[in-house]
Amino acid sequence: MSYPSVRSEITSQIQLNLVAMCSDEERGIDTMKATMMLAGILVETLFLFDEPDTALAGSFDRLARLFGTEPQGGEMAPDALPPAHVMDFEFECGRALARTFFEDWLECTYDFHDLLLFVIQQNLAHWAQAGQPVAESFRLFVECARRAMAYEISAQELCDLVIERKIGLDGWTLGDSISGLSALAGRRLALSLGSGRLLPPFSTRDLPDYLDQIAYVMTQEATRLGVPAGSDWRFGLAANDAPVKPPVDLIYGLEPYCRNFFRTIRLTSVDDQAVGCAKAAGRMLALAAGGELPEIEPVIAKPLAMAAMTETYKSVCMERAIISC
Repeated sequence: MSYPSVRSEITSQIQLNLVAMCSDEERGIDTMKATMMLAGILVETLFLFDEPDTALAGSFDRLARLFGTEPQGGEMAPDALPPAHVMDFEFECGRALARTFFEDWLECTYDFHDLLLFVIQQNLAHWAQAGQPVAESFRLFVECARRAMAYEISAQELCDLVIERKIGLDGWTLGDSISGLSALAGRRLALSLGSGRLLPPFSTRDLPDYLDQIAYVMTQEATRLGVPAGSDWRFGLAANDAPVKPPVDLIYGLEPYCRNFFRTIRLTSVDDQAVGCAKAAGRMLALAAGGELPEIEPVIAKPLAMAAMTETYKSVCMERAIISC
């Protein structure tokens, strides 16, 4: 698989897919979208290694040597990156693209990794010719790749944490676990409004849209892993004029563990944390409601998750006076 002709063919296929998915005839290639997809491709590849986070740091070092420069330093502008739910969508597109090439390369992980670093280096060098400095593009790529890694680790580790500590030690059910993780996603989404990359002014009319965006992260993670798609996610939800009933006990039971976890992996942005919790909720949904013999029927599990996220989101928004009475 290391013959030049094969490497050239795979490189061309990756590049053609990037161009097709990240460009249009009028504006050309969307470099931010391409950066996010490249980050997703790289991170998916790194999970083939025993220590993905160490491999990620090593990838940055190798790219720095290829570029002859370090990523641009200093504080980033709050709007330098897209919102977290947008980044997650593009990361997942990149990860899906990477998986299309894995079948022929699983025995050549290092070769495939080297090939991807070459593709990344070539793209950033090409954008530099169009006026986007390499150090700036490199910094954006580093930030994207770190988040792509953090979102996936969050989905894995938060589910493991709930299974080991809350189900194993505290007697939570799968339904409790789904509701708890979904509620934490709704809580963090509400806390992110007016801070981080969601800067004021924003209209209260947009509040349902924000909820839909983070709910989409959860539903897509669940359907990717086998939960049936459909329109029954909101079946039986309380009417808008009904008192909100967030699962307070579940939130308090899980919040300290969640807070410590995000501190450990240094995922400090609350909207990034909301995506991590939503992905974990979607993965827990898949564990409970996926497959031919689910522990909880999807028609029950899906609205359960949506209700916990929605009620908690509304509750926190009302506490913070984001929603006017």
